[in-house]
Amino acid sequence: MPQPAPAALGDPLYEVDTPALILDLDAFEANLQLLATAAQAAGVRLRPHAKTHKCAEIAKRQMALGAIGICCQKVSEAEAMVNAGIDNVLVSNEVVGKAKLDRLAALRKRAWVGVCADDAGNVDDLDAAAARAGVRLPVLVEIDVGAGRCGVAPGAPAVALARHIASKENLEFAGLQAYQGKAQHIRGIGERRAAIDKAVAMVRETLDGLKAAGLDCLIVGGAGTGTFEMEAASGVYNELQAGSYVFMDADYARNLKEDGQFVDTFRHALFIHTTVMSHPAAERAYLDAGLKAFSVDSGLPTVHELEGAELVRASDEHGALALSNPGNRPKLGDKLRLIPGHCDPTVNLYDWIVGIRDGRVEALWEVTARGALA
Repeated sequence: MPQPAPAALGDPLYEVDTPALILDLDAFEANLQLLATAAQAAGVRLRPHAKTHKCAEIAKRQMALGAIGICCQKVSEAEAMVNAGIDNVLVSNEVVGKAKLDRLAALRKRAWVGVCADDAGNVDDLDAAAARAGVRLPVLVEIDVGAGRCGVAPGAPAVALARHIASKENLEFAGLQAYQGKAQHIRGIGERRAAIDKAVAMVRETLDGLKAAGLDCLIVGGAGTGTFEMEAASGVYNELQAGSYVFMDADYARNLKEDGQFVDTFRHALFIHTTVMSHPAAERAYLDAGLKAFSVDSGLPTVHELEGAELVRASDEHGALALSNPGNRPKLGDKLRLIPGHCDPTVNLYDWIVGIRDGRVEALWEVTARGALA
């Protein structure tokens, strides 16, 4: 059951209870519009990844700007989104196990729902689940284009799996899932581009094989916040699946541009709102947000707009600040903003996203698919 919202509409920012997940609506809306415009200009479709925000209200705003649907990573995420009115969802992942497959197939009765596969046995199970539900299920072949995670090898192995899907009475071969996840956080743009060039070559080889086999490939999906411009310009990808662009976390902001400066394509929009709860010494203070308020897999959050303040460690409920600027030290009770290192797992810790504009609460959105892990 969701916790009570940490604020009410119209409240000033300083009255929002902490820790809270706050969203700068001006920056957020600029980020949405930027990628929507870029996709349209490149002539590709946008299917953003909802695992970032897990929020149906954000998904609806993405689709209002032209996104054809969303990606989810788990059946439970897809269920939450379809229940909230989203009618086009690609589960951009493999789904294994009868219970999950039956839930996936049942969802296909209510919306366009697709899924990925990288194994012939799993394809057989998908076909059986679709038969039990009386639906025809779109299935994409996931190919490993360098991430070294899921995916069948590109070229002939991928074509063979596509043939297997196309042979099934209750499935339809819908395309390729070709996400190069490792490339998203390669810091140097030259190395990042080289990784995507390799991925594009693998996709092109696979497309040539599919064409020779007489198989139409309607979707070639992939791309992320760190590389979407490269896939959009590739001539092979026709759907972009970027997700973190809506929030722009600290990790993505460490990527470099051609000029050697940090990437600034998108604005930081998502923050952890936190309070100075203890100030036992001039050089250190403690926040009321710790490991239960933010993820640390991409490093500790960074302190926003407070020179000389650095978050140096965290425990369950405390964040330790080192303060090096004597003239710019926060007081007990002051509220600070942290930029999460990795937005996706951080969002999953909260029930609410608090939208702020001009210093006041303008929106309160439930994190619809919080905890949707199955």
